[in-house]
Amino acid sequence: MSKLYGHPMSGNSYKVKLFLNLLGIDHDWVTVDLLKGEHKQPEFLKLNPFGQVPVLTDGDVVLADAQGSLVYLARKYDNNGAWLPTEPLAMAEVIRWLSITTGEVRQGPESARLYHLFGAKAINIERATEKATFILNQLDQHLSDHNWLVGSTPTIADVAVFPYVALSPDGKIDLSPYPHVLSWIKRVKQLPGFVGMRGIETLAVTA
Repeated sequence: MSKLYGHPMSGNSYKVKLFLNLLGIDHDWVTVDLLKGEHKQPEFLKLNPFGQVPVLTDGDVVLADAQGSLVYLARKYDNNGAWLPTEPLAMAEVIRWLSITTGEVRQGPESARLYHLFGAKAINIERATEKATFILNQLDQHLSDHNWLVGSTPTIADVAVFPYVALSPDGKIDLSPYPHVLSWIKRVKQLPGFVGMRGIETLAVTA
């Protein structure tokens, strides 16, 4: 059985948990108490020397990266290949969104959330807010004529981008100016197997 080590307030932990549920994969959840420093203890560092969550184990496989875990799970367990298409252009577009997740989304909505929710004062909140506005505008424009980020069905691009965009209000980023983003969030929440987390379960989506 797969095992996911994470923290319930971590958007990166959540995206792997979400995808496991969307795929219908039985798994064990192991909470890593970040406040107690469990992610820096020798036992956990054996799984991930970087001391970060999430970590996914699947038999002898150990993956210490959220985006990498999504790719692995899609390739191993999605028999239809819809979550990670093999057609070259579609695959390239998925990978582009995975890069945006670790770039603009992390620098924007994720950083703003870290600042306001967890007191990460080293973050330049003005810069994070500016980055969040940029990527949300880009995302809203893209979704104005796309139901999903790539192609006509959801892919791991949607799973990767979704958490920290949906959690934008935690970073005092108002989503109401982005109606197409709100409609997309609603579509993701309606997927069979969807599970939420704090901040997403309570997000009111009326678009």
